[in-house]
Amino acid sequence: MRLRPCIDIHSGRVKQIVGGSLSDKGEGLIENFISDKEPSYYGEMFQKDNLTAGHVIMLGPGNTEAALEALKSYPSGLQVGGGINSDNAKFYLDNGASHVIITSFVFKDGEINWENLNKVVEVIGKEKLVLDLSCRKKDGKYYVVTDRWQKYTNFELNKDNIAKLEGYCDEFLVHAVDVEGQCRGIQEDLVELLGEWVTIPTTYAGGVHTFEDIETIKRLGQNKIDVTIGSALDIFGGNLSYSEVVEYFEKLNK
Repeated sequence: MRLRPCIDIHSGRVKQIVGGSLSDKGEGLIENFISDKEPSYYGEMFQKDNLTAGHVIMLGPGNTEAALEALKSYPSGLQVGGGINSDNAKFYLDNGASHVIITSFVFKDGEINWENLNKVVEVIGKEKLVLDLSCRKKDGKYYVVTDRWQKYTNFELNKDNIAKLEGYCDEFLVHAVDVEGQCRGIQEDLVELLGEWVTIPTTYAGGVHTFEDIETIKRLGQNKIDVTIGSALDIFGGNLSYSEVVEYFEKLNK
């Protein structure tokens, strides 16, 4: 179990946003935190603290320059997602990203587009691809959501579907959208399911705000589900000490 750092970029600024509030129209946006620091500040911090395989997420258009700044501040130490497709994936890899993270290009028009998935794999190879399986619960099941996490697809997160996708990518990133950015606790059932299903590196994000949450992810995820913490950290305006969290994971992985 590892700590995966994050840099979320919206309108060119590092921010923390309540996930479900982000929409194409920009109405109802809830911003937990807007940083006065440049993206490179966080990239350099994560490199100094030996945190690897974190992610830079571009929330909407107009964030390429800020994302590139973050990537170049920590070459090969960060992944990047947000608007990535088969045409631009190699560009981000050439500019410092270790992996690209893709959702909407693969999960398109409400279903998985196998042609697009194969196209990306042909261009960059599965070892450079992270599939974002960010999801919301409906009728007791979890489904991948796209388009600022507003649109449900028909792709259910289950053991068989996870097994199919593992042959196409190096990692999974899973945001629990219904609790993302709310600092009210995690979706324990989702963590437990991921712990049972996945056999490749997988990162859970959403609702982590205490060390008890981290311990619960460790237990339910069978110590193999990595974790991202955003709004709860003091470096993003929260109450959870970033330095103490880093120290916790250093001890955990000795």
